[in-house]
Amino acid sequence: MVQDAASGDVVAAGTSGEKKPGFFARIVIFFRQVIAELRKVVTPTRSELLKFTAVVLGFVVVMMALVYGLDYLFSWVTTVVFGVPA
Repeated sequence: MVQDAASGDVVAAGTSGEKKPGFFARIVIFFRQVIAELRKVVTPTRSELLKFTAVVLGFVVVMMALVYGLDYLFSWVTTVVFGVPA
């Protein structure tokens, strides 16, 4: 897909009559686009970073408790159904 410079529309490559860029030219274009996207990234402030970290750690603790609870429940159910091995 190529963006038409005049209208801004995205058109399929090769339909506008232009020659497809070479292998190394496409690599250079890719890295230029990566750098352009990285410039758009906004670094979080210290308070935002601490808040996001607390949310992630809280979520992990809740999920660990959920998995532990389910594991305990399933082991209790299997003990009740099949009994304790002699």
